[in-house]
Amino acid sequence: MIRKAITEDFDFIYQLYMHPQVNPYLLYEPMEAESFKPIFSDLSANGIKYVYLDGEIPIGMFKLIPLTYRTAHIVYLGGLAIDPSFTGKGYGQQMMQDILSFAKAKGFKRMELGVDMINEKAMRLYEKMGFEKEGIMKKYVYHKKEDKFLDEVLMAYLF
Repeated sequence: MIRKAITEDFDFIYQLYMHPQVNPYLLYEPMEAESFKPIFSDLSANGIKYVYLDGEIPIGMFKLIPLTYRTAHIVYLGGLAIDPSFTGKGYGQQMMQDILSFAKAKGFKRMELGVDMINEKAMRLYEKMGFEKEGIMKKYVYHKKEDKFLDEVLMAYLF
């Protein structure tokens, strides 16, 4: 099940963003919970952060950011992650299918995402779900902790 993130999801979302197996592939550098609160508030206020649940149990998260004007038919998928304790159980594929169905029901015709070149597991999942690679952005993401830049693969799904 998909629902918008609520205040009570803070701990789950914060822990998932900062998890050592998840954090290298997401937008934010490791930080203390207090520093993450304004980020969470912004995501919540903009209504773009979602939680993926199995029954009542949160197991994943993602952002859906609708574009505007002549690109209003496009939604950007970002910040997607599954709690590592739930990986390898088919939740990734099911969550992606539910996200695609959710976006299609909202009338979007195209979903875009970016994925670190080194995140081969995620790219395989996206390709399995029907996403196609459309390009590479060189030195797009900077990881401060490792002092290195990573290339980003642009992918899209057409409904």
